[in-house]
Amino acid sequence: MTNASASPSPLARAPRPAALARWLWAVALLVIIVVGVGGITRLTESGLSITEWRPVSGVIPPMTEAGWIAEFEKYKQIPEYREINLGMTLAGFKAIFFWEWLHRILGRVVGMALVVPLIWFAWRRAIPAGYGWRLAALAALVGLQGAIRWWMVASGLEYRVDVSHFRLATHLLTALFLLAGLVWTARDLRALADNPAAHPARLTGPAIGIVLILFVQLLLGAWVAGLNAGYVASSWPLMNDHFVPEGIDWAGGAWLALTNDPFLIHFLHRWWSWVAALALLLLARSLSRRGARTEAGLLVAVVAAQMLLGIWTVVSGVSMWVAVMHQVMGAILVAIAAGALHRVGRRSA
Repeated sequence: MTNASASPSPLARAPRPAALARWLWAVALLVIIVVGVGGITRLTESGLSITEWRPVSGVIPPMTEAGWIAEFEKYKQIPEYREINLGMTLAGFKAIFFWEWLHRILGRVVGMALVVPLIWFAWRRAIPAGYGWRLAALAALVGLQGAIRWWMVASGLEYRVDVSHFRLATHLLTALFLLAGLVWTARDLRALADNPAAHPARLTGPAIGIVLILFVQLLLGAWVAGLNAGYVASSWPLMNDHFVPEGIDWAGGAWLALTNDPFLIHFLHRWWSWVAALALLLLARSLSRRGARTEAGLLVAVVAAQMLLGIWTVVSGVSMWVAVMHQVMGAILVAIAAGALHRVGRRSA
């Protein structure tokens, strides 16, 4: 007689860290794509074209001419249309509506790509001990990101002709934090697959310093996008023939200028990038000394590409596709940097 206990139960714990790692890498790739589409949405001024937040019914765009006209009439009620796009045709509205709709749809896809497999892995008890809370937090972060996006859009529906650059920065930085979390967790799980006794990596003191430097650069970049500050100068290395640009408005005080003046924020983003690049190159040197020469070389290549794309964005007068590549490369840089910091943190752990 066969012993029933010899047959594996579908609910028996069978951790699958390698499968979980592959899943998180796939979601990380989706996040990078969403960041790219978000850049297009911003550069085409499409973000305010959908004036309502409908998490379920908003999945389906207007299917009839009457539906399109109704959506267009809603858009006509906001300041952006009255002050900037007055006279826009229905065809022009459909074009900007598409990018905003696609951006929202891809955000939902990321949420489904996290939540549905997470439920399946949890039911199969395939999640290693100690990782359930972290994966649940990543999934919750996607939901929070959706709420932040609507909070951002709402800032441009009544009194402004665009969204708040502070809220835009919150939206972008949350997406990049999610990306870094996905990469970090995927690498922890991959290490666990290779060695069941492996412990999660830790952020070292110098690593925290690098994170803070990179955070400042990403924040400045988001403010540049939100204030259209990239358009204030199209020359490099000088800004309109000056190292420190003319036109900075100091009348409201240093703090107001630091957080709201497009000339000053463009200047700071331009030159803080060298601080961020130096920090990341030092990280690459540390990796190389630890024997991770491939990762070090990749980090150096991405830093160089991002710097060149930033300069190209400026001298091109903020060409849309160059600027989008700059934003996408920034997301890739965050992912590569997270992986590099994880490699350093694994040794310390």
